[in-house]
Amino acid sequence: MKLKNIMLVVNDIDKSVEFYRKVFGLHVIMDFGANKTLTGGLALQTNETYKEFIGTNDITFGGNNFEIYFEEDDFDKFADKLKDCDIEYVHPVKEHSWGQRVVRFYDPDKHIIEVGENIKVVCKRFLNSGMTPEQVAERMDVPIKFINACIR
Repeated sequence: MKLKNIMLVVNDIDKSVEFYRKVFGLHVIMDFGANKTLTGGLALQTNETYKEFIGTNDITFGGNNFEIYFEEDDFDKFADKLKDCDIEYVHPVKEHSWGQRVVRFYDPDKHIIEVGENIKVVCKRFLNSGMTPEQVAERMDVPIKFINACIR
């Protein structure tokens, strides 16, 4: 058994494809009309067909109960790119206690998307600031073994 894809139910599949293309550079690799698989393992399914699949009209959007998570090596560049996109923020860029910068926003159907700074990049950022590996491990609340792996 292995996980193949994450599937989101969407109201306007073409609008969603365009959103994920513009914001993340994803593109369609399989097009079944009412279902499209994008690069990275994300699949989109039309709302109407999904209602048929599950046998109910009770589908809601914007529940704020899960998110899709992406990591970005060049976080500053991505955060700047978002300024040119028509998005609704859950929150602007913030830094978590372990030092990772993240931003959360909604896709066109109010699914939450989180984009976080690649955690190895966070480690290297701290090391490049002059912190010792031990200080970085303490700051990030990770084992020194993780820090040493990031250095290699």
